[in-house]
Amino acid sequence: MLKKIIGILFLMLITSIPVFCADVIPQYSTNLHTKTYGFYQVSNSIELHEAPDEKSPIVQKINWTKDTITPENLSFDDVFSVFIGSKSLALMAVSDENEDWVKLIYDNKNNKSGWLKKDDPYKFMTWINFYNTYGRKYGLIRLKDAPESCNFLRAQTEDKSQVVSELNHPEYIKLNVIRGNWALVTVVDLDRTPKTGYIRWRSDDGVKYLFPAIR
Repeated sequence: MLKKIIGILFLMLITSIPVFCADVIPQYSTNLHTKTYGFYQVSNSIELHEAPDEKSPIVQKINWTKDTITPENLSFDDVFSVFIGSKSLALMAVSDENEDWVKLIYDNKNNKSGWLKKDDPYKFMTWINFYNTYGRKYGLIRLKDAPESCNFLRAQTEDKSQVVSELNHPEYIKLNVIRGNWALVTVVDLDRTPKTGYIRWRSDDGVKYLFPAIR
């Protein structure tokens, strides 16, 4: 009887464990590629070539579901810059592109890349398009190694312009508009008073300080 009870409790514990989800969202600016054009949203089957030509050698084939990826020597973090399994959202960094092809980084640790023929031109998003699409929808988060200057909202898009407010623990950062390397945002902080001003979302050399809070 005791064994039966223990077995039932064990089964209840196993079935209550949430399904594994291998989401990938940048936490640090050093995780983001600085010399890239933006992102491409890939399908579940990826075939990468050595050159932007279907007759060129295939350098890597990748298949994925919301919680598995093959080949098994690659991880979700290796392949994707953003991955939300529940939304089937898989974004890879674009290091080059032309009218029909994109060059995707498929091994983030070793900076390996290959060419993918576009199946939809609208799946390629420049950094500006990506932020305007996902930043406006979900808001922004400050990445953990963002410089201290990102604690301040400024009156203009200049590093030495007047500080209009200091951020402490922002609960929500709403993106209003992107202007160059600056973003006009409205921030709700601990005092619950909305504050609006400019903040750098990336440095002049492409290091990202803020990122869409995709969920």
